[in-house]
Amino acid sequence: MRPQPGISTTNLPPHPRRDPSTGPVGPGGGSGRRGWVVLAICCLSLFVVGLDTTMVNVALPAIGQDLNVGTSGLEWTVNAYTLVLASLLISSGAVADRVGRRRVFQLGLLVFGVASAACAFAPSIGLLIGARVVQGVGGSMLSPVALAIVVNVITDPKERARAIGVWAAVFGVSMAAGPVTGGALVESLGWRSVFWINVPVVVAVLLLTAFFVPESRGQQPRRLDVPGQLLLIVMVGGTVAMLIEGPRIGWVSPVVLIGYAVVAAATTGFVWAESRRREPLMDLGLFRRKSFTGAVVGAVVVFVALNATLLLGTLYLQDARGMSALAAGAVTLPMALGATVCAPLSGILVGRVGPRRPLLIAGTFTTLGGLCLVALDDDTSILVLLVAYLLLGIGFGFSNAPITNTAVNGLPADRSGVAGGLTSTARQFGAALGVALAGGIIVAAAPTDLAHASRPGWILVACCGLLVLLVARVSPTAGRSS
Repeated sequence: MRPQPGISTTNLPPHPRRDPSTGPVGPGGGSGRRGWVVLAICCLSLFVVGLDTTMVNVALPAIGQDLNVGTSGLEWTVNAYTLVLASLLISSGAVADRVGRRRVFQLGLLVFGVASAACAFAPSIGLLIGARVVQGVGGSMLSPVALAIVVNVITDPKERARAIGVWAAVFGVSMAAGPVTGGALVESLGWRSVFWINVPVVVAVLLLTAFFVPESRGQQPRRLDVPGQLLLIVMVGGTVAMLIEGPRIGWVSPVVLIGYAVVAAATTGFVWAESRRREPLMDLGLFRRKSFTGAVVGAVVVFVALNATLLLGTLYLQDARGMSALAAGAVTLPMALGATVCAPLSGILVGRVGPRRPLLIAGTFTTLGGLCLVALDDDTSILVLLVAYLLLGIGFGFSNAPITNTAVNGLPADRSGVAGGLTSTARQFGAALGVALAGGIIVAAAPTDLAHASRPGWILVACCGLLVLLVARVSPTAGRSS
């Protein structure tokens, strides 16, 4: 039935075949049971992507042994995915805002699932890296677009903050639980199982999306900013590539020096182009708002701390302490527990009092967790490790919801895909920076010296907590914005 001219359709009950591309879905903007069903479906896609990221790291030794490949090839098994993912997140979000979020989300699921199967079948390291590149393309269409779908469906500010808290919990637990899950799969079924496990989950999410997730897009479709998207890809991709390769080939090597020049030129071109477009890919004026800039910086800082923790902890537990992948993952379980429990609480707190208080809690616990390990040695008590990981998990759990909520609220609802892409890109940049910094700290350390060599890394984690406290200072309280 076609609506008659002059009659509002805002409050019509949702229909499975309706394309609500001009606004929120359902009564109250989609709040209620339907909104939470959509959230659950989107969170399932987020969980499998986050789990995949950490499981692959655990599987690297087994991949190297089976495919007879050295360290460089193994590094690019991870880096190829990270580089492509970080480069395309904002562009994927922008395209989804224009052509339809559900459509792009389904395409991303399909690409990610097929690429995961190709990874599992890969007979050589070259084909595995190629499949990981395709996986990164699919992954770029999932996290930011799924978040945009949730934001479009759940529009009540308090419910949205709670939903983002759940979202952050799922993301946090997927990253923290990956080492345990990956270790169990590798030891019982082999490294290919860490890719096979993605396929049935992707199929399930595809089916659920077709039945329950509404289509949505920006109310006023914006022109595609092709120059801005290309320059952004070069800028982000080049920066992440230098962070990945810099510790290995040297920060002043000719290749990296050329990279500096390319990134600087792309950044200058991007700022120049975006400041002159009527409908830019990224409104640079947003960065004049302290709260928005703080959210982006906070996302980077938190993921520097998280990924430095994962790298330093994994190497210390397996190489210095001689633990198996499964046992090392078990020691990190308190981090997963802290993130899982505290992220939803953080979302509730954001809805009630704004992002400042959760960020103060996050910064405090992250600082304390890092300080617990600054005197790490080969005989450090397991109890100390468990307490440190619990404190860090609480810090990570309280950080994501206020950061994501502030960034999403910084853009109109019809640009929620770009907002999701911005926060996801900041996280990926932080992840690459954390790995580069932590890897550079311990790059020359023998297993027997790893504990002592990693101490500056734990100081770095504590400093990240202090920076989160500074971000909290510029974050708004409930009812205020800045």
